[in-house]
This record gives sequence, C-alpha cells and structure tokens, in this order.
Amino acid sequence: MSLAFAEAQAPFLPAPQTFAREADRARLTPTSLLALRGLARAWGLTRPEAAALLGPSESTWDRIKAGTWRGVLSQDQMMRVSALVGTFKALHLLFADGMADRWVRLRNAGPLFANLTPLEAMAERGIPGMIEIREHLDALRGGL
Repeated sequence: MSLAFAEAQAPFLPAPQTFAREADRARLTPTSLLALRGLARAWGLTRPEAAALLGPSESTWDRIKAGTWRGVLSQDQMMRVSALVGTFKALHLLFADGMADRWVRLRNAGPLFANLTPLEAMAERGIPGMIEIREHLDALRGGL
C-alpha cells in the first residue's frame, strides 16, 4: 500500500484505541472491572492480593468488588487488567481442568518465578512481571 493511499484512507479509519485517552478508559472501565471481578473469584484472590495486582487501596478494591466504585481506571490499571485477563485466557487455553485457576498459586522454581507463585511474582514485579508471565504462557501454548 502506498503512503498516499494510506493517507487518503486515514479519515475513514477509526482512531486507534489506547489506554492513554481518558475517553477510551472510561468506555472500557466497566467491562474491565467485570472481567477483573470474575478473575478474582476464579483465582480466589484475597483482598490484599487483588489490591496489589490492580494497584488501588484495599478499600477501593472493596468498592470495585461490590460494584459500587464509579471511577475510571488509570492507564497503569488498564495495563494491569489487560495483562491479568490475558494470563487468565492463556491458562484456560492451556489447561482444560481446574489447573487453569490453581496454577497461579503453585510455587514455581523456573527462572521466571524464582520459587515464587505466579501471583506473588506478578504482585512483586508489577506490570513488567505481569506481561512477562503472560508472554511466557502465550509461548507455552504456541501463541508466540
């Protein structure tokens, strides 16, 4: 495709979605929180674990969990939700049984985990660790 053709088509293409724009985050927040609450139930996350993974205070997590929080997730929080949901999906593609949800609590001696559970590794290493674990799982299932 020539540059001139691409430029001519630009007004007709939708603007790329990013987590940087508040309008995008406001639109995506309700669905993101719904997915996160389901993931928290499936993984049996405690209040401190959920707050550490998403990044808010525990009291804010309580309101998110109850469905009463009306804020907009930050760019950082949207990245966290994206990585966590991607990890959840990859695990459910890899494992057809309850292992998909138990895996995050199993201690792992591999170099990526250094004898931590995946939950501990993600909470300790933040977004980079979450993305690294998601990519690891995608590679295991042949997605990379």
